[in-house]
Amino acid sequence: MSQSFSHRTLRRRGLLALGGGALAAVAGVQLAPRFGRGLSLGADSAEAAASPTNLKLVGTDGWIYLPGSVGSVQPDTLAPKPRTTYIFGFRDVTALDVGTTQAQKNRAQASAPLIYVDEMTDVRLSLTNLGLAQRPDLVDSHTIHFHGFRNAIPLFDGVPEMSIAVPIGREFTYYYKPRDPGTYMYHCHFEDVEHIQMGMTGVIFVRPRQNQGATGIPVARSAGGPASSPLGYVYNDGVAPGQARSTAYDREFVIFLTEVWADAHWRDAHIQVSDWSDYAPDYWLMNGRVYPDTIEPNYDPMVTPTATPAGDSPAERLQFQPISSLVKANAQERVLLRFVNLGYRQAAMTLPGLPMRVVGKDATLLRGRDGTDNSYLTNTVYVGPGESTDAIFTAQNTGTYRLYNRDYAYLSNAGASGLGGQLTEIRISAANSLPLQTVPQT
Repeated sequence: MSQSFSHRTLRRRGLLALGGGALAAVAGVQLAPRFGRGLSLGADSAEAAASPTNLKLVGTDGWIYLPGSVGSVQPDTLAPKPRTTYIFGFRDVTALDVGTTQAQKNRAQASAPLIYVDEMTDVRLSLTNLGLAQRPDLVDSHTIHFHGFRNAIPLFDGVPEMSIAVPIGREFTYYYKPRDPGTYMYHCHFEDVEHIQMGMTGVIFVRPRQNQGATGIPVARSAGGPASSPLGYVYNDGVAPGQARSTAYDREFVIFLTEVWADAHWRDAHIQVSDWSDYAPDYWLMNGRVYPDTIEPNYDPMVTPTATPAGDSPAERLQFQPISSLVKANAQERVLLRFVNLGYRQAAMTLPGLPMRVVGKDATLLRGRDGTDNSYLTNTVYVGPGESTDAIFTAQNTGTYRLYNRDYAYLSNAGASGLGGQLTEIRISAANSLPLQTVPQT
């Protein structure tokens, strides 16, 4: 794709609203439910990479469901029932032909598709800008910016002032070979304050080469290992499962934290401009949903659910919010929680009764240069805007536990009755009750 680097002519809000800097970096990729491929831990030359991974996303707009009401702006009178709230977002179209891809306009999802890939895998991710169905007057470009990746090539960094932004009707392919395992996030960096708040955000994580096995360390199940192996390792820790410093886990779940300021979403749908210095969120989301919808199952965003007489079954309401936050495990399994915050407020995620060991922060193993183990046990994980934290707990007694933001103001749904917001459940069954996990978030 050829494109002028004079992007400012497209940024019509530059004179009207507060702009903002955002985050950092670029990526390699695989989309759920597929697992990436990687190299064996011993392949340090690493240039004999696995077969390239080719993926496709589109950027567009759409509508999601949030309960409760906020003045005259929520639910939006323009929203197609049962949905209530206007968003911008991404959509996975890797398996679609050109015609079906174009039909994804106005079908964005929140949060964006979950992406995961193996360390040192060549990856190519194509982004197509379909434009905005609700606001055809807007000519915003889009980018994909992978926050926190080291050694990003500027061309693929997704910051339009320094690299390339994708105008409506065009496509651009990003390339990266991720070298540092851990949990990251991605977002659009064009009109970044607005596009992040409107929903162009998602999670990416990189699995380590150690999953391929090493001396004394079994091959992980995610890399083709036997059922007796852990699903994976969070980092290249060099420690066999069972040791205190090991980052081995049997199940993994992403807890992606964002916010919705209903007024801003209404304004974007109704051709208005927001003053971002007035930012005051009304909803606090996990994986694009609020409690109790957080514990509904995963849905396939490409499948239109069977209509019900009321038109508001969970499957209908949450078609474009497909990622569940329900955590399920068998007793004595080790469960990895990948916390990511791309809201604008700090989160304090609390899990009473199940101590979590924090093993990584911002895609970095918590270990000193001299090998000192800096992991720690806690019941509360603090995650600031643009940060990620990897925490592992051992499923102990069977039963149901609650994982929630300890700031109770974030446990409401804009006036709807009962608990809401950033809250989900952890359900622990008796040993061997659940089948082995093969895909995150299941």
